[in-house]
Order: sequence, then C-alpha cells, then structure tokens
Amino acid sequence: MEYKKITTLGQLKKAGYESKSIKDELRDNLLEKIANGEETFEGIWGYENSVIPELERAILSRHNINLLGLRGQAKTRLARLMVQLLDEWIPVVAGSEIHDDPLNPMSRYAKQLIEEKGDETPIEWLHRDERFYEKLATPDVTVADLIGDVDPIKAANLKLSYADDRVIHFGMIPRANRCIFVINELPDLQARIQVALFNILQEGDIQIRGFKLRLPLDLQFVFTANPEDYTNRGSIVTPLKDRIGSQILTHYPESVEIAKKITKQEADLDSRQTDSIYVPDMAMDLLEQISFEARKSEYVDAKSGVSARMSITAFENLLSTAERRSIRSGNKKTSVRLSDFMGVVPSITGKIELVYEGEQEGAGSVAEILIEDAIKTLFSNFFPKIDKLERKDAEGPYDDLVSWFFEGEGFELLDDDSDEEYQNKLDSIVPLRTLVKEYQPSIPKEDSYFLKEFLLWGLVAYKKLSKQRFLQGYEFKDLYGSYIRGL
Repeated sequence: MEYKKITTLGQLKKAGYESKSIKDELRDNLLEKIANGEETFEGIWGYENSVIPELERAILSRHNINLLGLRGQAKTRLARLMVQLLDEWIPVVAGSEIHDDPLNPMSRYAKQLIEEKGDETPIEWLHRDERFYEKLATPDVTVADLIGDVDPIKAANLKLSYADDRVIHFGMIPRANRCIFVINELPDLQARIQVALFNILQEGDIQIRGFKLRLPLDLQFVFTANPEDYTNRGSIVTPLKDRIGSQILTHYPESVEIAKKITKQEADLDSRQTDSIYVPDMAMDLLEQISFEARKSEYVDAKSGVSARMSITAFENLLSTAERRSIRSGNKKTSVRLSDFMGVVPSITGKIELVYEGEQEGAGSVAEILIEDAIKTLFSNFFPKIDKLERKDAEGPYDDLVSWFFEGEGFELLDDDSDEEYQNKLDSIVPLRTLVKEYQPSIPKEDSYFLKEFLLWGLVAYKKLSKQRFLQGYEFKDLYGSYIRGL
C-alpha cells in the first residue's frame, strides 16, 4: 500500500506501519545499499578506502559522528548526502512543531490531539529532503537558539501561567526531531553551549528555564570541526567528545587524478565556456599541482590547509581568462594557454593563509612561486630532467633552444594574440618543435602548443631562460646574452 494515501492515525495502524528511530532508518537503508552493491555516497572522490568505510561503520553502529578535517574536505557534503539513506517519507502528527511520530507522540500538543480525536487524528508525510537541519556554530549562538526558551508573547496570547510548559518556544534541536542535525565548526561554539548538548546526546531530555521536559528526542547528530580550531579559537569540551560515538578524519585528495575529478564536478561553468574552450589534459594536471605545491609550501600555513575550492575557483578563472582573450582577439574557439594561468592568481591569493615568510614575499608573489613550483614538478614527466648542478661544458638536450634565444633579440607572447598569431610565434622556434617531436612524439596537435609554452616556462623555472612580464604580455630571453652583447 502506498503510505502517502494514508491521512489518519487509524489508517496508519491498519496499514501495519512500524515506527523506526532515525538511526535504525539510516542503518537499515545503508545495509540494503551495501547488499545491492550500490554507491552510498555519490560524487565523493578519493574517500572510497578511507573516510566512507569509517562513516558507514559509524552509521551501522548508530553513532553520532564528528567529521574532523581541514577546510574544503567535503565534510558538510558528506553530512548532506546522509539524507539519501533516510526513508523517502515518514508520517508526522499534523501541526506538530517537533515532527511527532503518530505511533509514539512526545509533545503535549500531539498527545492531546490523539486523546481527543483517536484514530481520526490527521497525519502528514514528511519527505527526507526536509529532514536535514544545519547550524553554523558561531560565538553568538545561545541555548535559546538551539534548545528553546520561554515565550512571553505566547503566554500572554494563550493567557497561560509561566509554570505551564505550553509557553515554551522550541529551539532548532527539538524542531529537528527525527532529522539529521549538523553543527558545523563545533569548536566555535562556546563551552557553556556545548555543555547544554550533554543531556540531549546521552539521555535525550531537554531542560528549558527550569522546565524538565522528558522529550526523548530522536536525532542523528553530525558535527564538523577543523583541527586548527583546537588551538586558535576554541576546543570541543572533553565530556562532549566522550558522548560523540565516532570521530572520522577527512583528508585532501591523494592524487592529481582524483583532484581533477573533483574540480570538473564542482566547477560552476557556463556552457559557452565548455563548448568554446579546449582544455589540454596537462593544463588540468598543472592546475591541480598548484594546490599540492601550496600544501607543502614553506610560505603557506599548513595548519590552515588549502581548500579544494582553490582548484575549483582557479579552474573557473582559467576558463574565463581564455574566454575573455578569445573574444578580444576575435576567435570563436580557443585553447587554454599557459600564460592564461596568470588569471588564476586572484583565486590563489584569496584561498591561502600565509606564514610570516609568505607575508614578506606578498600573496601575489607566492601565487606565482606556486605556479612555477608546479611547472618544475611536472617538467620531468614530459622532458629530460634538469639537475641543479650541471657541468658547464657538458652538452644538454636544451642547448640548441637556449642558443636560439642567445642569438635572437628575444621572443614575445602577447596576452591578446589570436590563436593563429600565438601558434605561428611558437612554430617559429625550430629547436622548440624539435624537442617536442623528440620527447613527446605522440602528443595530440591541439595539446602541442600548450606543451611548447610549458617547455619555455620550465626552462625559465630552471634558470635556463629568463621571462619578463610587461604591460601586454611576456618576453622570453636567454639569461645573459643581452648583457654580453651590450659589452
């Protein structure tokens, strides 16, 4: 029988409906998904063998959960996806503020209604999407916000004494009865407010202004916390930690491939960008490598972390840079260039916390250093490695290319070069073509120009060439030729 057609308590009993606690709901539906080989947390990449099995074990154990990890590690996303493990619809007593179960009413309102109407008590159906409550813990959150308070206006309107529990206005937690309740950034919650959660987590009863209401609330708590908060702003009080069943550590993507999947999935792109801009695969590798470099950089605060949002916003900026350039130069379609990466600097500077050395360098300079470090890391994947210490008289694979710059007057790539101008300029450097052909013979033509520019930037990073930014673009030169010629 389709439960949604049931509108009274009598019909619900006749249909044989059985109540379940929210933790049993999550457990039963998770077991069914696992047995059927279904994916339990869709769209979460890189956690398949670490976080997700631990989260599943916590749900099967009916635990309240604390997700502990640095920013941008999908903690809130995981909590929201737990909604998909709930039953699609559950019955509630119509008009109940706290989603009273018709078969196990808790509030005075629901008990009185059932006593008065019996099997004719009206019921409503609550969809699982409406069973997710979220609160960001900030220092100004009060016990009244979370648990409730006496409402003098209600007392006046109903002409009730303050001794009557009907004057209580319920806070967010009682209103989230039979739902998933998430408190983000738990350490930011004042210690005295954390203490107010003890009874709710352990015994399920709440106290408001002297009223001891025995409300066995049915909640699945999920907390999120950032480890830096334990030292910087506050901490989770020990008795509260003791009442949270499972603490699960989250982490950043462990490989560039996983990071690329996350970025492509999360980036908010216009269809005109995706249709008109070609992104070479190695451009995506470079973009993700910037985040990996930032996480180990001496200029960036490791305790603060480098959010996955940095790569996502950088990707959006990268495509916008290419789009703006192609419109200005009159190209209907274009391909991402390495020089477009200067457009991602604002995405990096806003997402990294610098240590003292980084502050001395300046955020913009640190962003450029991270891009250069990423180029150096990926360079040996495509071309012969350049050692820091090389014999001066030893022949190297890059000698012809460096000589080309030594003998020339320099080489300019302008920001607004059309695709044809850009390609012709790179094609004009014969040793560049030779190196790409020798070491990457199977590279697709559409990727080859990015690779050529990448080689130039790589030689700059390894101090084989010099690069100068001027108003309209970049100029590449040899390191000392212009100085020697001047002499």
